[in-house]
Amino acid sequence: MRLSSVLALLRPALPLILGLSLGCSLSLLRVSWIQGEGDDPCVEALGEAGGSQSLDSRTQLDQSDEDFKPRIVPYYRDPNKPYKKVLRTRYIQTELGSRERLLVAVLTSRATLSTLAVAVNRTVAHHFPRLLYFTGQRGARTPAGMQVVSHGDERPAWLMSETLRHLHTHFGADYDWFFIMQDDTYVQAPRLAALAGHLSINQDLYLGRAEEFIGASEQARYCHGGFGYLLSRSLLLRLRPHLDGCRGDILSARPDEWLGRCLIDSLGIGCVSQHQGQQYRSFELAKNRDPETERSLAFLSAFAVHPVSEGTLMYRLHKRFSALELERAYSEIEQLQAQIRNLTALTPEGEAGLSWPLGLPAPFTPHSRFEVLGWDYFTEQHTFSCADGAPKCPLQGASRADVGDAVETALEQLNRRYQPRLRFQKQRLLNGYRRFDPARGMEYTLDLLLEAVTQRGHRRALARRVSLLRPLSRVEILPMPYVTEATRVQLVLPLLAAEAAAAPAFLEAFAAGVLEPREHALLTLLLVYGPWEGGRGAPDPFVGVKAAAAELERRYPGTRLAWLAVRAEAPSQVRLMDVVSKKHPVDTLFFLATVWTRPGPEVLNRCRMNAISGWQAFFPVHFQEFNPALAPQRPPSGAGPDPPSPPGADPARGAAGGGRFDRQASAEGCFYNADYLAARARLAADLAGQEEEEALEGLEVMDVFLRFSGLHLFRAVEPGLVQKFSLRDCSPRLSEELYHRCRLSNLEGLGARAQLAMALFEQEQANST
Repeated sequence: MRLSSVLALLRPALPLILGLSLGCSLSLLRVSWIQGEGDDPCVEALGEAGGSQSLDSRTQLDQSDEDFKPRIVPYYRDPNKPYKKVLRTRYIQTELGSRERLLVAVLTSRATLSTLAVAVNRTVAHHFPRLLYFTGQRGARTPAGMQVVSHGDERPAWLMSETLRHLHTHFGADYDWFFIMQDDTYVQAPRLAALAGHLSINQDLYLGRAEEFIGASEQARYCHGGFGYLLSRSLLLRLRPHLDGCRGDILSARPDEWLGRCLIDSLGIGCVSQHQGQQYRSFELAKNRDPETERSLAFLSAFAVHPVSEGTLMYRLHKRFSALELERAYSEIEQLQAQIRNLTALTPEGEAGLSWPLGLPAPFTPHSRFEVLGWDYFTEQHTFSCADGAPKCPLQGASRADVGDAVETALEQLNRRYQPRLRFQKQRLLNGYRRFDPARGMEYTLDLLLEAVTQRGHRRALARRVSLLRPLSRVEILPMPYVTEATRVQLVLPLLAAEAAAAPAFLEAFAAGVLEPREHALLTLLLVYGPWEGGRGAPDPFVGVKAAAAELERRYPGTRLAWLAVRAEAPSQVRLMDVVSKKHPVDTLFFLATVWTRPGPEVLNRCRMNAISGWQAFFPVHFQEFNPALAPQRPPSGAGPDPPSPPGADPARGAAGGGRFDRQASAEGCFYNADYLAARARLAADLAGQEEEEALEGLEVMDVFLRFSGLHLFRAVEPGLVQKFSLRDCSPRLSEELYHRCRLSNLEGLGARAQLAMALFEQEQANST
């Protein structure tokens, strides 16, 4: 009775006791003993009963934890061993082992390289990172803009084997997917790129239009080469050791069947048309079938179309699929705009928060009157915002085409909105305004005089204002050749006798900006003597220049300042450059300077990066300071609001506008000697005899690259090139254009318009008194 009564009393507390026991047991398994005794009440309760066992387990846990503690290993380098510099890759993508997504290989032949292969290149090349063409013709003439690999044997199986071997050797570590196609296949490039982006890369995949071998089992399939097929990188790596054996054991007249048999025999992998929910769709084009009239679902959703018999059919297919993609893009835009309207009603701003057009950023909001974006006024014949500062100039070239396109688009949109009730015809453009908004694009406001025609034929003249926007398109990174900042720069300084007094200041700036930081650059002085200067009995005008150069060589041991003496009655920049060019190797990077140039490390680095051999020449626009007698000094900090900067002034050089970027001057430039020699040879071929002699007097080096070279000419402001104010000597022997540019540079360099107006006002006040 007594036991049963005790059990009856403990029965309600039994779940609590069991829960505490289970919790303590679990805590012994989960909690480390290194926290010390007394942290867990359950541990204290069990410590007396099992003290020795607890101590042993605690010791074991302490030892296991010591294995996971971080240990700092001090860096030690043996001074007896040579130091090896760690080479870092140029791109973090290379260091991380990241790869491009897709490489496309096109199998072509001698007969179709200049026709179908060119059509393939023009339709899909801009969609893929790399597009290669493989042919068996040895010494094939490569069309412009195409990368052709010639194997030298036109046997189908041998060509396919060498193509796979080339892909594995040169690109096996750089791409995840390889798409192999024939030149008589049209590929819908955006869809193919999207397909490759949805597939997992860590698998052996042979994807295409599956076809059965004749007389083989149903599971043995190969991918039809006419519709193209995808090979994964892992599959290509596994296939590479078996290519030689397959080429000797398998006989096939078709390269796609040979590849399919090789994969099945060596790896047991056959072609599939569907994988991971992605299906490879293709369409077989019937003979004499018009792509414009094709409406079948198989055609509209196809990744590849085959066969394409001629280049014109390839372009018609591209036009058709481009129109389909454009319609699909417009449909998606309308759906997104409808979603934006529905969601805007739920925002705090409501309908007032909608921007026009829908989905594009709102117009730029200026924070001060100096940030207001101005509108340019134009008509159909003239614009009233001219580059040379004239109040009115003809509307021509790209600007005229831009205005015409805006007017036609406005008329097209009006007719689309109001037809069939009204039909509009343009009479003329009354007023036009446009401005460039960096957040949106080019905005237009047009006042159009229209003739509205009703369905019954009634006509009436209407004046309507329309607003249009040409939005900014997607910004893309242009591929550029590789350049390095380790290239040595050869500075060339032509010096006339009249400029000899300013040469020591240039040499001191050269010492401070180049010799002191030990920049990888050299200097050549080109001393230009007149007909009667420096002769017998005549003083040498460059004595001070030579002494200053010798002094720099003494101050900086190991420095060599070369100088060349040239005698010329009418020195031309091109003729002087001809003399220097013959004295240097063809891979020399020239920096053509003037006596007012102040080179520095940043300027030299930008010269190295922007001048690309065989691709681009760089002619910087220097910053020219105004005449200190006219330009006011920078006001002290806190002296009041800053006045606005004049047009072309550097905003980083004080609000007073102490100068402007001299767009008229082009005497400074960076280019490679090989590019200059090529442009000079083309000039000599186009102009011969007396015509060449006259042309050289009216040309600068920049004009030679602009007119007689196929390079890109990069002209940009260079904030590191700052020149003090000085009046240039404009020789009357220069051509009319060069003389006008020289005079205009001198006049614009005097000061801003406000400063000149103030100087004239003060002069008139002084004369009146």
